[in-house]
Amino acid sequence: MAGRIEDYALIGDMQTAALVCRDGTADWLCLPRFDSHATFAGLLGTEEHGFWRIGPAHPSGAAPLYADRRRYRGDSLVLESEWDTPRGTVRVIDFMPPRDGAPQLIRIVEGVSGRVPMRSSLRMRFSYGRVVPWVHKVGDRTVAVAGPDSVWLDTSAETFGKDLTTYSDFTVSPGERVAFTISWQPSHREPPALPDPEGSLESTEEFWREWVEHCTYHGPYRDAVVRSLITLKALTYAPTGGIVAAPTTSLPEDIGGSRNWDYRFTWLRDAAITLSSLLRTGYREEARAWREWLLRAVAGDPENLQIMYGIAGERELGEAELPWLPGYENSGPVRIGNGAAGQLQLDVYGEVTEALHLAHMTGLARNDYASLLQLRLIGYLEDHWNEPDEGIWEVRGPRRHFVHSKVMAWVAVDRTIKLLESGDVDGPLERWRELRDDIHRDVCEKGYDKERNTFTQSYGSKELDASLLLIPQMGFLPPDDKRVIGTIEAIQRELSTPDGFVLRYPTAGEDAGVDGLEGDEGAFLACSFWLADDLAMIGRVDEARQLFERLLALRNDLGLLAEEWDPRLQRQVGNFPQAFSHVPLIDTALRLTASSAFGG
Repeated sequence: MAGRIEDYALIGDMQTAALVCRDGTADWLCLPRFDSHATFAGLLGTEEHGFWRIGPAHPSGAAPLYADRRRYRGDSLVLESEWDTPRGTVRVIDFMPPRDGAPQLIRIVEGVSGRVPMRSSLRMRFSYGRVVPWVHKVGDRTVAVAGPDSVWLDTSAETFGKDLTTYSDFTVSPGERVAFTISWQPSHREPPALPDPEGSLESTEEFWREWVEHCTYHGPYRDAVVRSLITLKALTYAPTGGIVAAPTTSLPEDIGGSRNWDYRFTWLRDAAITLSSLLRTGYREEARAWREWLLRAVAGDPENLQIMYGIAGERELGEAELPWLPGYENSGPVRIGNGAAGQLQLDVYGEVTEALHLAHMTGLARNDYASLLQLRLIGYLEDHWNEPDEGIWEVRGPRRHFVHSKVMAWVAVDRTIKLLESGDVDGPLERWRELRDDIHRDVCEKGYDKERNTFTQSYGSKELDASLLLIPQMGFLPPDDKRVIGTIEAIQRELSTPDGFVLRYPTAGEDAGVDGLEGDEGAFLACSFWLADDLAMIGRVDEARQLFERLLALRNDLGLLAEEWDPRLQRQVGNFPQAFSHVPLIDTALRLTASSAFGG
């Protein structure tokens, strides 16, 4: 059985990523890309679906031991786990070196004290645990082959096969190090080069150390901000600049339920807000790479903007179910692909335009096609902003006139007007100023409940929606507007959990709710950070700081967050780690730091 979501650590090479549990088990790894078929899919099933465990040897049938301590080495993505056993102490170092060749997962076992018996258990399965490969020796190397895939195991330790698993039993003494490396290669190609584990460890640490040096934030929350930035960098697909929402699929928002989705794609919304956080903390190269990715993905067809694309800009992301996988803690179905790619979500025009605007304002070199794209997007919105859509939360019920979608349409027009006013491009300035006023008036007339003094989820509805917290942050209305304050207080009353965290919107348990789905979900962490932001903006800085620090306490011991927090089970839920949680963590830290600097 897989561990709790917060029991996992992330390691990655900016092209794919692995999740490693506290017991030393790598339960999730897709090769060679984030969105490739999984070689280790035990996270969504059982050990039969692929895993790799390295840890102290334990009696047959006994549960593997959890590490007594674990940490990332400084500001890096190199994981260290330590076990204290009756025989001594042992350390396992896990990492994936940034690559220019075959993807590698390297695990180095180091003796600390005593003599500790160890075991490596490697069960490779291709196609999400469905395909058992042919495993054989090629000289001193072990290779697993099936169809287009091959995975090569290199180690100085003796290995043997049993029960379709490759084992190695060995003992480490103080200072002794035993390395294991798996490398993926297309099966028709020559074997990958022999690995250099120690050299790769040194270069990997150096890469992360140099990257973190560019961070311009030095406030009181630096450790949390830097760990979130490293996580966002790890979720970036280096060859193209695309950013995945998370490296996993089908980790449930509701344990035992069906709210299980594939997040291994680039949502324009998630990527745009990630870009904003990176720009605010000094990372302009990532911003430039994402802008280039965007221009390639949308090229030639901006009027048919999708809400998400593949990490190289692919448009076809058809959704399918994998019936042979029971799902994380029997939360089925397991899904790959994402049918929401075909939805209409008008808010993405605002997020993309805001990101392009911020890139322009922070001095990113001008790109004429980026400006042309922005103009064409507004040309589309001019004709379609007043249509219903599926909204930010990708509801699978009927389309509605979501207030947040209209607000973000206003943002798109407003930021484009600023571009025109700068004189860098020409466009129908007066016409679009009128359009901006029309959208603003429409939202304030149809999306606001005067009796309750709050904006609502959609025109004519009574439900609230946490996305309304973005109204002051986007500049749609000033923070001291009574309608803004009323909305914040209404969300605190109606969408907050007992511990003060925020739900996205009301769900309906066994009945289909406003999102067209059965079941409930936990507090959405991004929304809870948004609330802290808003509280700071309206002058309730101490309350904002207290909420922010409670949110920081939800991170696992390595500083990582999933998508949601289940207040009933007191555990993280949803895909992990989640960019949409780490981005607002950074933004709120920046806002609270600025508030403190100005005496808030």
